[in-house]
Amino acid sequence: METEAREPVAFGLIVIGDEVLNGARVDGHLPAFKRLIGERGHTLARYWMLPDDPDVLTTHLRFSMGRPEPVFVCGGIGATPDDHTRACAAAAAHVELVRHPEAARLIEDKFGESAYPHRILMADLPAGADLVPNPVNQMPGFTLARHWFLPGFPKMAWPMAEWVLDRHFGRCVQARESAVLVRGVPESQLIPLMRRLTLEYPELKHFSLPHMGEDPHIRLGFRGRDGLDDAMRELRQALDEAAFEYIEAPVDGARED
Repeated sequence: METEAREPVAFGLIVIGDEVLNGARVDGHLPAFKRLIGERGHTLARYWMLPDDPDVLTTHLRFSMGRPEPVFVCGGIGATPDDHTRACAAAAAHVELVRHPEAARLIEDKFGESAYPHRILMADLPAGADLVPNPVNQMPGFTLARHWFLPGFPKMAWPMAEWVLDRHFGRCVQARESAVLVRGVPESQLIPLMRRLTLEYPELKHFSLPHMGEDPHIRLGFRGRDGLDDAMRELRQALDEAAFEYIEAPVDGARED
C-alpha cells in the first residue's frame, strides 16, 4: 500500500562496513538510493560511509538521530562479532538492547533449533524499535528514531527500502533540472547573477558546475519544482543582456561532462 506524499522529503543515507572503505567491495547503495528516492520525487540530503567501529558509529548515529530528516542505514545488523549497528543504535538513542519477540519468532520459524545460540542475536534490537519486513529471507530490519536499519546486502536492502518509501513516504512531483552551458566567461563574473537569482528563487536549488576538459564551460542552472521555468527564463535573459555565450544543456540533468 502506497502513501500519498504531500511534500518532498530529504533523506540521509549511511552505509556501514570496513569492506567498503578498504575497497574489498564497491558501494552500490548510493546510486541505488538516489534512484529509489528520486523517482518518488524525494531527495537525498546527505551520505555517510562509516567503518565497523562502535565509537564512530554511536557518535555519528547520535548526531544523526538529532536531525529532522529520515535516514536509511545499511549494514552491520547481523549476528557476527563485527556487526555493531544494533548495539550502537541503542546506545545512540539511550535505550537498552532487548530481545524483540516478533523478530525472535521469525528467526525461530526460519532456522528452528539452529537459531540458537548465534542467529537469535539478530532479534536483540533497541528497545522501542519496530520491524522492517525482509521479502528475501524474512530476517527483518528495524526502525528507530526515524532511522531505518537495513542489511548491507543490496538484494535485501533495496526492496526493503522500497517498502519503507511506499508505505511511509509515498510519491510527489519529481524535481526537474534545467541548465545552460556558458562558454568563454570566468565563473567569478557570474557570481553577482547567481546571488541575485538565488535570492529571487529560494525554493529552487541553484548550481554552477565548471568543466575544465577539452570543451571548457560552466553548467549553470536550477533544480526544483515550482518556478523553474521562470528562473531559467530570467537567467537566459541576463546572459543575453551581458552578451555571454551559452547553449542549452541536455534535458533533465543528463551530463556531457
